[in-house]
Amino acid sequence: MAFYKRSVFLINPSFQLKFSLIVCSIILISTLIYPVIIYDFFKLMVSTIPNIPPGLVAARNELVTYLVFIQIIITLLTFIVFIFITHKIAGPLYKLKNHLAGIREGQPLTPLTFRNGDHFHDVAEEVTLFLETVQANQENDFGYLDEVTLYIENLSTVVPDDKKPVLTEISRRLYNIKTRYKNPL
Repeated sequence: MAFYKRSVFLINPSFQLKFSLIVCSIILISTLIYPVIIYDFFKLMVSTIPNIPPGLVAARNELVTYLVFIQIIITLLTFIVFIFITHKIAGPLYKLKNHLAGIREGQPLTPLTFRNGDHFHDVAEEVTLFLETVQANQENDFGYLDEVTLYIENLSTVVPDDKKPVLTEISRRLYNIKTRYKNPL
């Protein structure tokens, strides 16, 4: 398998963005409680301790600002990481879809491979095995159709003339079945 690298990371933007935003929202909501708790703790300290130094209030504001800033940075990094993670899911599905569409349009059967690091290598192997099985079954069926065609040709020599159009029609349909597939798998 040749090494290749995708340069587009949003293969399926609706899936990738939605999934990344959901994960980031969950992280943001679940970690938003820490700055709130710290802010409330400092507020309680200021209200219960009569001679609180003014530097403590300033430290509270700086700490909460720092925590919010760190939370935003972590959320953005998580978003970027999940774009890359979903790329390893959306990329193989995109390649699978294009591979199957190509076969449907008459391209020859080639093994389906995904990049190293992509997910679902087992799916690629299973699709390749499935298509190879379909190809083997099709070759067996075409061999049998060839045999049937020969039987019909042999029968046409002994069948009365009024039955020959039926055999000709059967032969024509068998030929149509065999030629229906421009490029057999």
